[in-house]
Amino acid sequence: MFTGIIEETGIVKSFSKKTNGAEIQIQCSTVLEGSKIGDSISINGACQTITQLSEDSFCADVSDETLNITTFDKMKSGDIVNLERALTLNSRLGGHIVSGHVDCKGKFISVEKLSEFHNLSFEIPVQQSKYVVYKGSITINGISLTVAQVSGNIITAAIIPQTFDNTNLKYLKSGDYVNIETDILGKYVEKFLSAKDNSNSISMKFLEENGFV
Repeated sequence: MFTGIIEETGIVKSFSKKTNGAEIQIQCSTVLEGSKIGDSISINGACQTITQLSEDSFCADVSDETLNITTFDKMKSGDIVNLERALTLNSRLGGHIVSGHVDCKGKFISVEKLSEFHNLSFEIPVQQSKYVVYKGSITINGISLTVAQVSGNIITAAIIPQTFDNTNLKYLKSGDYVNIETDILGKYVEKFLSAKDNSNSISMKFLEENGFV
């Protein structure tokens, strides 16, 4: 579990595809502090497990599922990635609840430079747009962001200078793809409301009897 507050950016030292999956090595510093083999680290929003550690880097095995769903399928040496260690019980939840399970890829469309802020727009798959709401939370390349505008399957996020300057969002070019994780709370609500055993139990009478209306 993560917060979507990026701790640092790292550099991909190597990315080697195998018969099944791939292996990635990331050069970094901050996220290595206190980390050990077996710990989870978010790489551009995808939860990965540390398999090797050195003084200035760590390695992780990338599954076929991750390659199919995320931007890792185009990963190469020299790429800049956003990094965050897993949430601990005594950590502040500065962003929102991020699982590190990427839902889909989104395509970067445009950036609007304001006086200090940047508005970044992305196109996401239509089937994922139902989980995105105005002023709701969304994770883009592992960053917890607030949705500033929704138009169909086009979403816009307002990026503060701190986030823009200290993540890989500033390197995006039109047509680039990013990792998207929609708000997990929306998925649970949908699951609950669509469950067969709930179809007959939630009614106006039920809501009245339990003080909801």
